[in-house]
Amino acid sequence: MHSFGYRANALLTFAVTILALMCAMASICDNLNHPTPTSQVQVLNINWFQKQPNGNDEVSMTMNISADLQSLFTWNTKQVFVFLAAEYGTPKNSLNQISLWDGIIPTKEHAKFWIHTSNKYRFIDQGSNLRGKEFNFTLHWHVMPKTGKMFADKIVMSGYRLPQEYR
Repeated sequence: MHSFGYRANALLTFAVTILALMCAMASICDNLNHPTPTSQVQVLNINWFQKQPNGNDEVSMTMNISADLQSLFTWNTKQVFVFLAAEYGTPKNSLNQISLWDGIIPTKEHAKFWIHTSNKYRFIDQGSNLRGKEFNFTLHWHVMPKTGKMFADKIVMSGYRLPQEYR
């Protein structure tokens, strides 16, 4: 007969094997989900657009951010981290990304939202490159699962332009 230790070890090994198999199946199931999130950003007002004393451009704007990220949620989703960035190019850097707003979406019920806000973080360019500059808003998200690997994606919204003159 086997001792209590052998039986406990066999039971624990079996339980951990089943748990690992279930976690692997959860990760594979997430790969079958093809989300179709939508987003829109509307700039309502340029609050100020100025040149700082050190020569850098700074912009403050009021905007409406709306998004439907409900399709990102599955039974394996713990939360979604989302942020809005302004992206543009300059002669010195082919891609500049400035985070303007971010948030954590804990549940599917909160994943469809409309926010009226000013940029949460400062929109500053190192230099005088923002006057008349065309830029894109990009909504990035990172899906944090309960088990498995985290994945990220984005929606790019183009066609925005800053004023030619400081305000």
